[in-house]
Amino acid sequence: MVPMEVLKVDNEGALWKFLLSGAMAGAVSRTGTAPLDRAKVYMQVYSSKTNFTNLLEGLRTMVQEGGFRSLWRGNGINVLKIAPEYAIKFSVFEQVLKTRLTLRRTGQYKGLLGCARRILAQEGTRAFYRGYLPNMLGIVPYACTDLAVYEMLQCLWQKSGRDTEDPRGLVSLSSVTLSTTCGQMASYPLTLVRTRMQAQDTVEGSNPTMRGIFRRILAQQGWPGLYRGMTPTLLKVLPAGGISYVVYEAMKKTLGV
Repeated sequence: MVPMEVLKVDNEGALWKFLLSGAMAGAVSRTGTAPLDRAKVYMQVYSSKTNFTNLLEGLRTMVQEGGFRSLWRGNGINVLKIAPEYAIKFSVFEQVLKTRLTLRRTGQYKGLLGCARRILAQEGTRAFYRGYLPNMLGIVPYACTDLAVYEMLQCLWQKSGRDTEDPRGLVSLSSVTLSTTCGQMASYPLTLVRTRMQAQDTVEGSNPTMRGIFRRILAQQGWPGLYRGMTPTLLKVLPAGGISYVVYEAMKKTLGV
């Protein structure tokens, strides 16, 4: 949603400032929580019923394999996709590259272009769109749950008899954090399946179809297997939201909006 301030006459032409503020907030937030994001993907792909990887084990393994800086693998493309994210919201291309770069071993790829070239040469164009179906399906439970919880919290705030009908600050941050958490929990099984499909070349014997991956997870790990990696996902919601909010407000003040 476009902030109401943009629609005011005295702020004409300020839209680009809000977009820049949002892009900067997203970039800083993603960078700050990148280790948790990589740990989540690592757990989604490599955890099993017989080889369970928890958050600390995942972080320790990644540091041992590639050093402390390896915790930020895949973050570059994560930051690059922030600005055009709304324009290409339903694209999966950049997500496939992000997943492969996040899971890569030391020296496996020579950067973003090297990763893209290898995927194209070894797996073909279709590999860039693996996970498209669960990604599209996941939008529905995520968006519905996110918006429903957020609107419910806003209504409760207004009915509480507070002085303002426009909740800000801690109230808005709490509402966004809780609604985002609920949305991610509702769509998480589809997110996990999408990640497995995108990372199929890194997992021996993986099945690239959505139905096949669902069956394999349920057969090997049961229903809890559909929520592998949920811990770092939930842990990053609050810091990500807090960092985004602080940077966004700071950028608005800097740009004079």
